[in-house]
Amino acid sequence: MIEGVKVKILKTILDERGRLMEILRNDDPFFKEFGQVYITTAYPGIIKAWHWHKLQEDNLTCVKGKIRLALYDARKNSPTFKEINEFIISLEKPKLVHIPSFVYHGFKNITNEEAIIINTITKPYNHKNPDEYRVDYSSLGYVWRKK
Repeated sequence: MIEGVKVKILKTILDERGRLMEILRNDDPFFKEFGQVYITTAYPGIIKAWHWHKLQEDNLTCVKGKIRLALYDARKNSPTFKEINEFIISLEKPKLVHIPSFVYHGFKNITNEEAIIINTITKPYNHKNPDEYRVDYSSLGYVWRKK
């Protein structure tokens, strides 16, 4: 596992009315601070990658559809430098993945429906000076396979 990455297996409570699932709590061991919560979506087969942050840390899960989340450790001083991690995330197999700063990340929707992703980040998005850096999804030698 890439150093600093944490995975929390989420539990869904189901009853006759529907589902309830806690995603992130302020008493989780990797919780640092609250910046904002947002959703993003991806249409079938769409790849949203690669990006990284200098300050912000991400806490990401998928609540509709299914995604392949990939992480690449670009931190030269990290013991896991150049390591890649992959996670399949869906409501049926729910996980929250904590992504440290300077770790490249991206995902691909691997279902035939729109995927909905919730991300709770440690810093609010700064529209005038975004802490978001991008490289093309085809870089880093990673293959975005379907399954």
